[in-house]
Amino acid sequence: MEHALSPATLAELRRPRPYPAVSVLTPTHRRDPLNPEDRLRLRNAVAEAKRQLESDPAVSRERRADVVQELDRALSEVDLAHAEDGLVIFAAPGEHQVWSLGRPVPERVVLSDTFLTRNLVSAHAAEQPFWVLSVSADRVTLWGGGADRVTEDHAGGFPMNRSRPNFDAERQERIGDQPSTFRDEGTRQFLREADTAMTAVLRDDPRPVYVTGDQAALALFDEVGSVAKGAVHIRHGGLAHTGPEAVWQAVRPVHEGELRRAAENVARELTAARSRRTYAAGLDEVWRSAREGRVRLLAVEENHKVTVRDLGDHLEPAGDEDLDARQDIVDEIVEQCLETGAEVRFVPDGMLEDAEGIAGVLRY
Repeated sequence: MEHALSPATLAELRRPRPYPAVSVLTPTHRRDPLNPEDRLRLRNAVAEAKRQLESDPAVSRERRADVVQELDRALSEVDLAHAEDGLVIFAAPGEHQVWSLGRPVPERVVLSDTFLTRNLVSAHAAEQPFWVLSVSADRVTLWGGGADRVTEDHAGGFPMNRSRPNFDAERQERIGDQPSTFRDEGTRQFLREADTAMTAVLRDDPRPVYVTGDQAALALFDEVGSVAKGAVHIRHGGLAHTGPEAVWQAVRPVHEGELRRAAENVARELTAARSRRTYAAGLDEVWRSAREGRVRLLAVEENHKVTVRDLGDHLEPAGDEDLDARQDIVDEIVEQCLETGAEVRFVPDGMLEDAEGIAGVLRY
């Protein structure tokens, strides 16, 4: 199942497909007691997609068989033992994808000529992804980070390993010969190459960066390149040679501190926007501003979710059972704001209580 959404991946998902491009969305649960119900819910959602394909006169028999086969393949790839808060299946002629999301999604089946991506976009923004680069004299490893984990990432040719006869960086660290290791021209060149590779990764998928390593490694990496200069340094050696759990435990407290500071900055910006009268608060006002492309900064509480009916000029609260209800209006606003170049920040629940969970700083 997929977790990481890069700009290139999103662009690929959004391109038009031969009709029908099927999107199947269903909520899932991370643990008992509701987790066992997820498989039945998912099977019912896929069955509904097949029913809609069967009853749609615009879908030929051959194309229907193709898409049904892709749906079945996608279903066989779902691993509910590692379920998060939402699941999305995309299926079209000749292709399928399965996405696990750390944010709830409405139960929905959509047939169109494009995949429904707004829930992926919102979940990706809510996860506030980051990179971790673990640096040592003989190995540099890249990790993709999210809300509750890091996973090794192979973008840019990472991990990078330095080949050198009789070279044992870990042994040199143990015997205290670090300074000479990091004065070595070969080490400098190796870290320059890592910096160049990471620069390319950031060009394709810009995120905040944490760089881990012992003091000597961090100092040299900062000296020979540019990536470390804009990154948060974490003095913790050995992580280039370890697994994701050790990296996560080292990065987590630093990352949580950065998120707190970011939330405080958002609060200050919202306060300043009030005095400048460039402030929008509440779902209806923010929704209108987002549609007009006026939002520069969108702030949303992490678990804010509202079901509404769209009456054209305003939104009206609705129940989940309402057939005309839109259960993912917050996700839609997030996607709309990102499309118009706004910064989107998810903040702790309760922080925007006076704005009913969602607020914006306007461009004008």
